[in-house]
Amino acid sequence: MTSVEEEPPRALLAGASRRWVRLLPWGVAFVLCVALLPTTIQVLSVDYGLNGGIASALAVAQAAPLLLAVVRPLQAWYVIFVADVAGALALLTVDFEQRLLWPFPPMEIVGYIGLCLALGLREPRRTLLLVWLATAGANVGLGFVAPNGTSAKEVLLTILSGVTLLLAGALRERHEVQRRLAEQETISEAERDRRTLLEERARIARELHDVVAHHMSVITVQADTAEYRLDGLPPDVREEFTSIAATARESLGEMRRLLGVLRNEEAHGELAPQPGLTRIGQLVEATVRAGMRVEFTPCDADVPEAVGLSAYRIVQEALANVVRHAPGAPTQVSVSESVAEGRAWLTVLVVNGTPPEPPAAPLEEGGTGHGLVGMRERVRLVGGSLDAGPLPDGGFRVAAQLPLTGEDFT
Repeated sequence: MTSVEEEPPRALLAGASRRWVRLLPWGVAFVLCVALLPTTIQVLSVDYGLNGGIASALAVAQAAPLLLAVVRPLQAWYVIFVADVAGALALLTVDFEQRLLWPFPPMEIVGYIGLCLALGLREPRRTLLLVWLATAGANVGLGFVAPNGTSAKEVLLTILSGVTLLLAGALRERHEVQRRLAEQETISEAERDRRTLLEERARIARELHDVVAHHMSVITVQADTAEYRLDGLPPDVREEFTSIAATARESLGEMRRLLGVLRNEEAHGELAPQPGLTRIGQLVEATVRAGMRVEFTPCDADVPEAVGLSAYRIVQEALANVVRHAPGAPTQVSVSESVAEGRAWLTVLVVNGTPPEPPAAPLEEGGTGHGLVGMRERVRLVGGSLDAGPLPDGGFRVAAQLPLTGEDFT
């Protein structure tokens, strides 16, 4: 059997981001220990008249565990609580002035309050309640043997310890709630990003289905009509075309079943022809009619349907972001063809300036973030690159390079 090693306990406030906050509990404990140790010996031996050796032993037992309280406050409480009760009983053996506080002298109260603060910052409610009940019980029990009769001063420790435990416990629970909320927000943000990415991939897959389905349909029609269009085909060639048509029809059916999985109740219009490069001009015209200032430089290149669809969607998302976040800003849209590194590329560029009168807030609050996610996924799909980000003058630039030649587009 393998034994699981317990994690060593962490010091109080060890998770704080600032170093001085992490060192604060150690500093407080050290100051209390150094200050209370000689004070306790002096007060118990001189003011109360207790034997010097007993006073020293009690002082060490009551003050030294305060250093342990930074890491293990409950274990330190066991030692200090027993030492404080033992000290109260030891004081019954000597004759001290009535004006002196009993059963717990002032320096013991100070040390005990510091200990209660450490307990409240570490232990759960049930433990804090038991600690306070033990303190109150000891106070009440010692009251029955009070040398000079009972007084309100004897319950001072009970009151102060209860208040300290309550405040420190409430502070700890508030911090714990804030920490859990921060963790939950982080998890929720990651889940939102993941859901956005999956939704965009499903949307892109639905759109590309129409592009691929068109090619598969053309293959099926060509294979089915080959024997009628081409004269003198040998029987084995006819059989080959028939097999090609059957395989294409089967593949098309599988794709339609796949699309059925990707569809949802909110998805509409997947059966409509997918837009391409030639539709970008119409998109720009519609944006201009909506009141935007857009200059468009078109490109008449013959591009693969998947690349044309990706270019159209990138321009669509970029213009939508301009309308949302920079209404009225002058915008340039250009689509051009270039050759670099032995390959042909389609460059899509959308650049907007600052709006004439910056709005107090975006037209749409709390955007979904689908725009840039969708652009990146479309560019990644065709093996291109995307550069999107703010400009020094306050505008925004989206630049995508989509390959037109290569092993994926032959």
